[in-house]
Formats: sequence, C-alpha cells, structure tokens
Amino acid sequence: MKENAFWRFSILLGLITPVALTDAADELENKSRYNLFNSTPANLLRELATDRPDKTEGPTTVDAGHCQFEMDFATFTYDRTDGVRTKNWNIVPFNIRVGLLNTVELSLIFESYLREAIDDRPARTTSILSGIGDFTMRLKINLWGDDGGQTAFALFPFVKFPTSTGGLRDAPVEGGAIFPFSIKLPAKIDMGMETGVSFLRNESGGNYHQEFVNSVTFTREIIGKLSGYCEFFSGVITEHDSDWIATVDLGVTYALTENLQLDCGCNIGVTRAADDINAFSGISVRF
Repeated sequence: MKENAFWRFSILLGLITPVALTDAADELENKSRYNLFNSTPANLLRELATDRPDKTEGPTTVDAGHCQFEMDFATFTYDRTDGVRTKNWNIVPFNIRVGLLNTVELSLIFESYLREAIDDRPARTTSILSGIGDFTMRLKINLWGDDGGQTAFALFPFVKFPTSTGGLRDAPVEGGAIFPFSIKLPAKIDMGMETGVSFLRNESGGNYHQEFVNSVTFTREIIGKLSGYCEFFSGVITEHDSDWIATVDLGVTYALTENLQLDCGCNIGVTRAADDINAFSGISVRF
C-alpha cells in the first residue's frame, strides 16, 4: 500500500514539476507585457541595481511600473590650482528613475542646492555663489542582459536644461549619450565600463565642443551586505587649451534591505585639471 502511494506521488510530482517550471519560465519571458501602468510583480523584480555611487552608469533598468530614488545627502568638492582655492557643496541632489517598460526607464536628475566659494589668493578676492542647479533628463534603453546573463549593455541619451540660479552657470541646453556595459568576472567580481560623449557650450560662448568620457569600475562583496568598488574615470575635452581630467574613485555600499542601500565614497583627482577631492554619501531606495 505504501509502495503504491509512493509511486502515485512520484508520478504526480513528475507531471507537476515540468508544468510549474514552464509557467515560471513563461512568466520571466513575458515580462515585456509589464509597463508603467501594469507594474512588474514583486516576485519578478530584478536585484537592486543603482546608478550610484560610482561615476560609471549601469546598463540595468528599473523594472516596469516601479520607481527608484537615488540621492546624495551631500557632496563636497575641493580644488586648488595656481593659488585659487575652490570649494563646492551640493546639498541633496537626487535622481528619480522610473521604469516605463521592461527594458526602458526615464531618469530625472535635480540639483537641489549648490554653493560655490572661490578664494583667489593671488588676486586677494573671494566670491560666493549659491542657488539651484540644472535639470537633466535621461532615457536608458537596455539592449541585452536586463534579466540575466553574464553581460549587459545599454544606450543612454540625455539632455541637460539650464535651470540654475544665482549666477552659478550660464549655458544653454546641452546633451549627449552614454553607452554602459557590465560583465560578471570570476571571484565574484563585477566589472562595469562606460564610454560616452557630451556636447557642451564653449566657455567663450557661441559654439559647442565635445567631452569624451571613459571609465572602468570593479565591484566585489567585502563581507555580508557590504561591498566595495574601485574605479578609474577619464574625461577628454576638445575645447582649445583644455586638459585631460582623470580620477581614481573608491567607495563602499551597504544593502540594508532588498530595496534600500546606503553608500559613501571619495573621488581623487590624479591630473591637474581634475578636482583634488570629491567626497559624498548617499542612499538608494526602490518602490
């Protein structure tokens, strides 16, 4: 009797398992049906992937119908060149990422409050400017790897609108495109790379010039929910008399929950044109 019951259970399990696996696979394959007004179910959400704290953008998008809020508590930048000392504070700049489709997201970036202090010691002058910063709109389109695989790649066009006040900036609409790529390496190391171009207004006004950016970052779990990264960033500006910008960036992230992550880091300038130091801390939350 027990033997018959065992065989009946085995046959039933053999029939149910393929059906359940097929349904699960179909559900993953059909994530394309989700959109801003038909949210991706919680059980199908991707692992939290943020566009901070490093400079290298990630190719992964926010799941359709969900929102991700990424913010700096504050950033501090210091630079000293030819006796001129510049200190910048950026208070609570934030990025709202909204999943429009399964592989498409809209990103809205606001610079809430900026303060710039310039101490020109050779000229014996000091100036302080403050106000809100510019507004940037970006559209991330994942081309592959959003829902699995060893690699991922995306197209990331953006437009920056001149909304700053207080005399901080005087530039028209600017824009460009970024192409982020990621790959999973052995030893649980994730590598991200980015190349991109921005079209920026010349300081003298009138024409535009290009800035070509490239970066590479390596991320690895340190212990538990704590991870660290190291990054190299390069910016080449085509405007006359512009110098190469390069930084080495270090930081850590700590995942409090599946939808909440804290971070902090420091970007260190390694060329004359780069800011000497840029320190920050922030948070990322998914809804």
